[in-house]
Amino acid sequence: MTKFPDFEGLAMFAKVAEEGSFAAAARAMGVSVATVSRGVARLEERLGGRLLNRTSRHLALTEFGATIAEQAGDIYRQAEAAENVARELSVKPRGLIRLAVPMSFGVRWVAPLLPAFFEAYPEVSIDLHLSDATVDIVAQGFDAALRIAALPDSSLIARQLCPVSQIVVAAPAYLDRAGRPMHPRDLADRPCFSYAYRARSDVWRFVNDAGEEHPVTPVGPLRVTNSEALLPMLLAGQGIAELPEFMAGEYLADGRLEKLMDGWHLTRGGLYFVTPSARARPARITALADYFAEHLSSPTWAGGREASPLIKRVAKTSAR
Repeated sequence: MTKFPDFEGLAMFAKVAEEGSFAAAARAMGVSVATVSRGVARLEERLGGRLLNRTSRHLALTEFGATIAEQAGDIYRQAEAAENVARELSVKPRGLIRLAVPMSFGVRWVAPLLPAFFEAYPEVSIDLHLSDATVDIVAQGFDAALRIAALPDSSLIARQLCPVSQIVVAAPAYLDRAGRPMHPRDLADRPCFSYAYRARSDVWRFVNDAGEEHPVTPVGPLRVTNSEALLPMLLAGQGIAELPEFMAGEYLADGRLEKLMDGWHLTRGGLYFVTPSARARPARITALADYFAEHLSSPTWAGGREASPLIKRVAKTSAR
């Protein structure tokens, strides 16, 4: 005999005992009378005793059945309660979300969105992991991640929120002194600062509108694990670097940095909301994905466009 309890048989017996008949129990459970009868018979055989005395007109618990009925009823009610909780969780966003986000993007663009998110979903909490290193969201137990990349094929479920480009930039002071590179080959022998966590490699792969490709391996005195650390060297006019447009935008807009080599671009990527699976996704994950899609689907950092009212309001408050 299997050691696994016959939960179905116990549930059917509990319902028969509660309703007083096989037919009423079958209607309440949405199954046939024959299914209930077989379930109770199977349970009696398993337990080694008769649970019910049956006649053509009456149904009564045996002494043995009366002993079991109360505990079987408790099991049934606990199972119902567990299912009700699960249904509520699947419909109403609540609970903890473990979310992995790149460091600079998280500080600049995700953190300002959180106050309004928590106002809208007060029963949701977020464990925000900020790191530029790519995490294994399955192995490390994350519920979701935001990734900025030309996302490779994978078993993960990825929802693109917006395009994100990488831009090669330098300060006007550096360009006035060293000259403006017009072609990727002009970067040879220039101080080019690099980023350690590039998705593909350390090589900058340029492509022009004609489809020509030109790889460049950046060589310079600085390599970082967070692109924010490149800004002091760039603004001091000491070299060239690639920055994500969400970081470069404000410096391009006010002229502190210039975009280099019009007509050439690096591999274009996007901002993705990534989860291990779309099956049985909790409501809290869906709510967060939809919220990010609402506020991050139009890249406010591109082309000097005005920041979203939500982010501007938080920025003003922080500046006081």
